[in-house]
Amino acid sequence: MVASVRSAAVRGVALPLFLLLAFAGHSLASDALSTPPADPRISTHEGFVDERACASCHADQAAAFSKSHHAKAMALADGETVRGDFDNSRFEHNGVVATFTRRDGRFFVDTEGADGSEGEFEVKYTFAYEPLQQYLVDIGGGRLQALDIAWDTARRQWFWLGNGTPAKPGSTYHWTGPFYRWNRTCIDCHSTDPQARFQPQTNEYKSTYVATSIGCQSCHGPGAKHVASAQSGNLSSSVKPDTGLPEVDAGICFACHARRTKLLDGYQPGKPFLDYFSPALLRQDLYFPDGQILDEVFEYGSFQQSKMARAGVTCLDCHRPHDAGLKAEGNALCTQCHTETKPERFVRQDPSGLFDTPGHTHHQAGSTGAQCANCHMPERSYMKVDPRRDHSFVIPRPDLSATLGTPNACTTCHVGKTDDWAAETMDRWYGTQWRKRPSIAHAFTGAANGDQAAIEALRALVSDQDQAGIVRGSAIAAMNGTGGADITADIQTAATDADPLVRLGAAEAARNIPPEQRLDAIGKLLGDETRAVRVAAANALAGTPPHLFGNQQGSFEAAVADLRAYVETNADVAETQSNYGVFLFARQRTAEAEAAFRRAISLDPTLEAMRINLAEFYRASGQNDRSEQTYAEAIRMAPDRADLRYGHALSLVRKQALTNAIVELEEAVRLDPQNSQYKTTFAVALDSAGRTGEALDRLGGWVTGGDPDIIGLALQYSLKLRRLPEALKYAEDLARLRPQDQQISGLIGQLKQAINKK
Repeated sequence: MVASVRSAAVRGVALPLFLLLAFAGHSLASDALSTPPADPRISTHEGFVDERACASCHADQAAAFSKSHHAKAMALADGETVRGDFDNSRFEHNGVVATFTRRDGRFFVDTEGADGSEGEFEVKYTFAYEPLQQYLVDIGGGRLQALDIAWDTARRQWFWLGNGTPAKPGSTYHWTGPFYRWNRTCIDCHSTDPQARFQPQTNEYKSTYVATSIGCQSCHGPGAKHVASAQSGNLSSSVKPDTGLPEVDAGICFACHARRTKLLDGYQPGKPFLDYFSPALLRQDLYFPDGQILDEVFEYGSFQQSKMARAGVTCLDCHRPHDAGLKAEGNALCTQCHTETKPERFVRQDPSGLFDTPGHTHHQAGSTGAQCANCHMPERSYMKVDPRRDHSFVIPRPDLSATLGTPNACTTCHVGKTDDWAAETMDRWYGTQWRKRPSIAHAFTGAANGDQAAIEALRALVSDQDQAGIVRGSAIAAMNGTGGADITADIQTAATDADPLVRLGAAEAARNIPPEQRLDAIGKLLGDETRAVRVAAANALAGTPPHLFGNQQGSFEAAVADLRAYVETNADVAETQSNYGVFLFARQRTAEAEAAFRRAISLDPTLEAMRINLAEFYRASGQNDRSEQTYAEAIRMAPDRADLRYGHALSLVRKQALTNAIVELEEAVRLDPQNSQYKTTFAVALDSAGRTGEALDRLGGWVTGGDPDIIGLALQYSLKLRRLPEALKYAEDLARLRPQDQQISGLIGQLKQAINKK
């Protein structure tokens, strides 16, 4: 995936409820409809049945489920389901005003539309139930949009979901834009067998689902065969009957409770999770270096790190399947397994011990601090009001918090206390051995900082079979960030690992090694048994010349077919189409690549990264005029983006329009004054225009930052202008940064001699 696209897609806003499962509670709305209208999006898909057929035989399970988090994930907006204040209430944030009203049993919001003018929009659906509820509006073309103003069910007030300044009307992150589009972002996890049914020819949707909210068949799979067996009497046979339903496994939970990319539609229980989804690894923008949750990643990535997952514990060991509540209250949930005597189910692991005692917790029994979850599953709030627990089951490490900035439960609870205080307190309670427990934090921190010394630490994680697969796969993927070291052999070894997440990490890592080495490193992954790995491998090998594949050509073409299926599955996602353009261009399919880039722009005209990719495509294909025009178009939409100004400047340089390029470079520096690349390029442009003195003056104002590239350029220009005292100063500054550089030491001597002669 193109890095600029990935980062642009998540910048600056709180994620909508695209995977949040709704919570049950009592309605606070006042007016109800006597006969709720039928949902026009309900359709009995092939193999499925009306959800009411399930309750006719499974009344107890249906009654429990009706109280669950899942049952109210989405509903038609009516007096029973709407929890927000629609009694002519008003909300304002940064100049954006919304008024919420109701009439004749219908609900409306009057607010800023896509064109910037105020309009009235009817709320068609509720989305989730607590701790917040969003509302879906039909804006035409089959598009359901989630309002970015939500109802806080605890505080009973409206609040804005975004961060910073509200987005411009009609743009990506405005509530009318693609980011808040239910059909694109939210549909997978709040309804039963939802199908987006995007129409590429018209950019419209004909979305349907079997049930408005999550229902029985969301977890148990299509029920038509099961119902037919029941009606025929086969299920009452004394012989073990074929229920017509697959076994429910953890994959059905992870399909929604994961930060993942969907590879293919049609996931059902019993099918391999990694054939339908590619989960995000432990990237620095998603997780803290010790693996704790940072961004909205849900439960999969953290739980996969845990010893519990490796011991065979699953979601249903702690959560009841139908009402989605916990199987036991408080610490009794944990002491199901963490007992004084080792439970028989665990062969390799031993979770036994006395933990629910003041001797372990050092807090009064029954107090907040004595609760296992508060220490080992700390909460982090998402969507501003929704606290979610980390499922990696970490042991608090305030010592790492002090040095690496990772969170810990001690100071999260004891507000105002320091990490050092927490660490010293733990020393008194447990001795100091806890400080020596192995941690992944140092390795991943080093990788995030580009530290080459982190290579060995990451390499050790990859080879450590006691580590979770997601940790090992993330470690091989992170080795690229350190720079300099040749990790091709490491990738080749990881590509043979038994764990598919390690192989996925190897495939992702291979995109950043020299192209001529990739086929040898990960060629075998083209035929991997897991679709997520095959798609990643195909992406990494896009630029491999066809004649090099040899007898692997068939495997490559099959993997490309998997990649195309992923692209078609995400036909309404601009980022996916643009990334496919990058793949096609690497395959030298220029016309198709341009079409994919333009398709991405048509899907999301205001997402600047899409135009950057098109502009860079034109640059790489020698179309400098079109590259410059594309950058100029992007700047008209987003004039305050420094990267657009910089890209535009380079396109102007290629057109030999140096004067205009200098203007754009100066603007890029103004917008991002910390970027040394912008500064040095600006100075080089000034020098090329014969304005070397001005370039040196600019550099002189920036050298205090201690950047060796800026100091080196200042040294070069001061020598060019024969401003020897300044040159000596810069040479001495550079020598302090590079004490082993003999060339600089020699230059200092020459400069001193030349100055003394004067």
